[in-house]
Amino acid sequence: MLAQLIDFKPDTESSTPLYLQLANKLANGIHSGLWQPDEALPSERMLSDTLEISRVTARKAIDMLCERGMLTRKHGSGTYITPKIEQPLSRLTNFSEELRNRGFAPGSRWLSRETGIASPEEILSLGLSPNTVVSRLKRLRTADNVVMAIESSTIPAMYMPNPKLVSDSLYGYLESHNLSPARALQHIRAVNATAEQARLADIKQGAAMLFITRVAYLPNGAAIELSHSYCRSDYYDFVAELFR
Repeated sequence: MLAQLIDFKPDTESSTPLYLQLANKLANGIHSGLWQPDEALPSERMLSDTLEISRVTARKAIDMLCERGMLTRKHGSGTYITPKIEQPLSRLTNFSEELRNRGFAPGSRWLSRETGIASPEEILSLGLSPNTVVSRLKRLRTADNVVMAIESSTIPAMYMPNPKLVSDSLYGYLESHNLSPARALQHIRAVNATAEQARLADIKQGAAMLFITRVAYLPNGAAIELSHSYCRSDYYDFVAELFR
């Protein structure tokens, strides 16, 4: 590891501040898989001694990556690589399946599973008639027992009469009933966590979250799911591959 760290030495002849050079080099190392999720980053002292830079420079670089959500400081223990869930924007994915493929253990903590009359938003988004009954499910989505997102889903009751029959995977339930969504429209924007969201996700009130609204459709074009998800921005990345 010491030999590899030498490649992270900032260029003293560059006009770019040393701490910014180091932060960018460390970020590239994290993205390339040099360190694994939850693995400890070399200490400020090791970075300072190996790269012949000041402790202040090493600390400022680490602080920057902590602000980006790439590193997490654990009091009395050190600085660790923050686990990230990268979800492609070009593919309709199953949360549980995506986590398993990346080596995480997916889980859900149900907050509520109930039926009721569709709200105006649900009627509009799902193309329902007034007074239509829907099933609503609200849960915490976890990876290795860490809360990643707060998710609320609405399914027309004609497709899901009893939401309590959903055990862990919503899409697994839909697939078992030949109701797998074929496509979805998704909108993403940044929000600040409310007091309740902060409590549920174990983050600070006002912390940045990604708010995702999604409407999923069956192959015949009928809308089957409206979901609202509040994702922790320090654990979630959305990746889009663009072509020209």
